[in-house]
Amino acid sequence: MKAVVFDLWETLVPMFPAEDGERSYAAMAARLGANEPAFVELWRARREFRETRPLAEAVRSLCEELSLDTADIDGAIAVRRGFTRAALVARPGALEVLRELRRRGHRVGLITVCTEDVEELWPETPMAELVDAPVFSCSAGVNKPDPRIYELACERLGVEPADCLYVGDGNNDELRGAERAGMRAVQLRLPEHGPRDWDGARVESLEQVLELV
Repeated sequence: MKAVVFDLWETLVPMFPAEDGERSYAAMAARLGANEPAFVELWRARREFRETRPLAEAVRSLCEELSLDTADIDGAIAVRRGFTRAALVARPGALEVLRELRRRGHRVGLITVCTEDVEELWPETPMAELVDAPVFSCSAGVNKPDPRIYELACERLGVEPADCLYVGDGNNDELRGAERAGMRAVQLRLPEHGPRDWDGARVESLEQVLELV
């Protein structure tokens, strides 16, 4: 394999606790002057919409639907950004695996389904200097498992899909999406992960990825 492409959330970075997410939703709703249950319901329902375009555009559209004429959109985005900054921390062992892949001469990519705050904060993380080609759905305009997002990663890495190993927890049908795009896919299956519909190759730690390349 010439390249290894990783998922972000629940792969390189643990998923944030549900209670932290709920607190962020409440704080965003307060900044927007929105009814919290109505805001949360619409925020969740519009997941794909907000993950494939600028965050301000997505929040503004949400405010229009909720008839929030004087909403503090910038303030709500700042709340979201602060929450994301605290959550965007590499899983133990992840940086060491990325460094070892680079040391062995492999190209390293990232494909993540995310809102714009993740892309904005990515350069602040130590992962950024270890990933050659990050692809964020919010700026790519497409989401997993759309084949175009995998093709974009390969293009940026300068490799063919057949030369890529894709590593992810399995959400968003990402593993089958990677295989349909021509990559080899392996699931990172950790104890904290819930059920995933995948019967293909799997590893139980990021360190085991090194054995596959």
